[in-house]
Amino acid sequence: MTSTAEWKEKESKYYMFLVRRQPMVIERGEGTHVWDTDGKEYLDFTSGWAVNNIGHANPVMAEAIAEQAKKLLQTSNQFYTIPQIQLAELLVENSCMDKVFFCNSGAEANEGAIKLAKKNGKKHRNGAYEIITALNSFHGRTMMNVAATGQPHYQELFTPIPTGFTHVPYDDIEAMKQATTDRTVAVMIEPVQGEGGVNIPSEGYLQQVRGWCDENDLLLIFDEVQTGLGRLGTLFGYQAFDVEPDIMTLAKGLGGGVPIGAFLAKDAACAFDPGDHGSTFGGNPLTTAASYASTKYIIDNHVPAHAKEMGQYLEQGLRKLMANHEFITDVRGMGLLWAVEFNSDMTPAVMAACNEAGLLMNPLRPNTVRLMPPLTVSKSEIDEALTRLEKGLVEAVKQG
Repeated sequence: MTSTAEWKEKESKYYMFLVRRQPMVIERGEGTHVWDTDGKEYLDFTSGWAVNNIGHANPVMAEAIAEQAKKLLQTSNQFYTIPQIQLAELLVENSCMDKVFFCNSGAEANEGAIKLAKKNGKKHRNGAYEIITALNSFHGRTMMNVAATGQPHYQELFTPIPTGFTHVPYDDIEAMKQATTDRTVAVMIEPVQGEGGVNIPSEGYLQQVRGWCDENDLLLIFDEVQTGLGRLGTLFGYQAFDVEPDIMTLAKGLGGGVPIGAFLAKDAACAFDPGDHGSTFGGNPLTTAASYASTKYIIDNHVPAHAKEMGQYLEQGLRKLMANHEFITDVRGMGLLWAVEFNSDMTPAVMAACNEAGLLMNPLRPNTVRLMPPLTVSKSEIDEALTRLEKGLVEAVKQG
């Protein structure tokens, strides 16, 4: 049997060093739990970076993948395929959108949304092409999305980067108004900033953004790569704020663990002509069959409502921890997307101690960790996670 150390040695020999990995090799999962190659069990409060929304190894998805694999894995978009049409219908009928295009990731989804906005500018806005995005946003790793992302450290090593983006402070409508010119075609924003720190907008902000876009004939794009498919306690994040975008991007939880992305739009924003965009693997039968099974499970089993209830329960527990430990300075989030902030750069020590205690989290900032469990998590699992978290916190502080 290959040991954990041997797997890690192989990884360092063959894989580009682009990720500072946690020191375990995850071998299998079930629901909210995963096990490493040494047999150690963990509560997974990362869920693949908000991907495994219906848990690990959900039998509904496993069956859908197995059945589709026996029929058809891939054919080009030159042909109709049944799972693709079924998933398109499910998403459109359960959202405010009219049309959808499938791709392979959140970055591709955002790239497509940006192209769609720019095409609208060409057709309807005298060539307007600039897009306003927010500081501390994160929209993906392609060069266009690096330019869209309002975090300079993602851009500095790759200059020159594409132009056409203006970054303004998040949750600041006046800054957005001042940044708008006759070259502006759209605003692209995350309803809740995930990678930027789990930043929640103030009440009314997104409604103000919607109003400003309407007043100035701008498209409103919601990047829901992380917030979509139940993560905020509603099927789509925009529903939690009662604001409808013109274009919406999805990925992560859309596939339940299978790589897929999508951008959706209202008919008025569908400016593409045949040949303007495409994807070899986008919307292939295997990924759309898996995504259909996952999304239908979320809808049929009222998973967003469960996520909202469990999120409130998790919040109560996190706030009790904050009250009992003065080194916790903030707890923020909604649904099952939460950040815990510390008064010092103790995240590495917290991560190591919580790994040992059997709780997996995301090191979001040197002083902040993020929790995003599967949306099917139970109260008893949250209780156990909070116990393990506190154990890890106490140990991290003890180590100095």
